[in-house]
Amino acid sequence: MVTREDILRTAGELITGDRQRTYGSAKASHATIAGMWSAYLGVDVTEVDVAAMMVLLKVSRSRSSDHSDNWVDVCGYAAIAGELEASGG
Repeated sequence: MVTREDILRTAGELITGDRQRTYGSAKASHATIAGMWSAYLGVDVTEVDVAAMMVLLKVSRSRSSDHSDNWVDVCGYAAIAGELEASGG
């Protein structure tokens, strides 16, 4: 059985370990995505918006899938959003 602690621990390990090593700084990555989405949509999108919309993407995916990794990713993106917001990002 997967527990909430397992999900939170896995999310924390991913966003500070493998994914950070693979993709680099979450702040830089989300800033790049925000710039691209802003240009494409013609509206200002912030780094926090990017993380929040990725949470929504993962929630949407969870509706048609029973993979617990969607919920791990929701936790990861929520943590990133909280960190970016707290740092003024």
